[in-house]
Amino acid sequence: MNNYEYIVASLPDITTGWKFGEKTPDDYIEEIISLCSDKDRKTIAFLMDGYKDEKLSAEFYTAALQHSDRFIREYFLFDLNVRNAKVRFLNKALGRPAEKDVLTFGEDAEQKVLDAVAEEFEEAAMLDGVLAQTDILVRERGIDDLMWEKISNLTTFNYFDIDAILGFITKMNIVARWYRLDEQTGREMFKKLVDEVRGTFKGVEYNG
Repeated sequence: MNNYEYIVASLPDITTGWKFGEKTPDDYIEEIISLCSDKDRKTIAFLMDGYKDEKLSAEFYTAALQHSDRFIREYFLFDLNVRNAKVRFLNKALGRPAEKDVLTFGEDAEQKVLDAVAEEFEEAAMLDGVLAQTDILVRERGIDDLMWEKISNLTTFNYFDIDAILGFITKMNIVARWYRLDEQTGREMFKKLVDEVRGTFKGVEYNG
């Protein structure tokens, strides 16, 4: 990603007691998008559609699982697995049929989509443990921690490409959610994200 260094340089210096101030996490995402190429903006726009409830249909996930970008494919496969696991957990708690409201694909779906959803969900046991928590905030934080770790794993070897940017934006969306729920938690997660990105970048090339 040609503008990666500018994105890193645009992040604020984090200090103890730092607050978002007038800028919100959404503002930072918009600034990142403004630094990207038209092609990358289209990919980011697809990613952002995944945060709109009205977009989350079988058609969306079919497109995601066949997308040309690796991060998009693997991130939304994980997202789908998490969403379906949450539905099944809720069904069990309410005594409903196990597969009620679970998002599935018909036999006429593309083979690569069927193959993807048939793969083992490796984090299933960890997610079940998180969902079993009785405190709602603890449960939601646990789910987001799993998402954060998955994003980190997906972008381990990405430094200067669109997947690095997509990973950053997905984490920023987690930060944004907690900023709306709990500003202190949002600040802590944003600091973690800034430290991660600057640390990785410095290890590769950045000397700021």
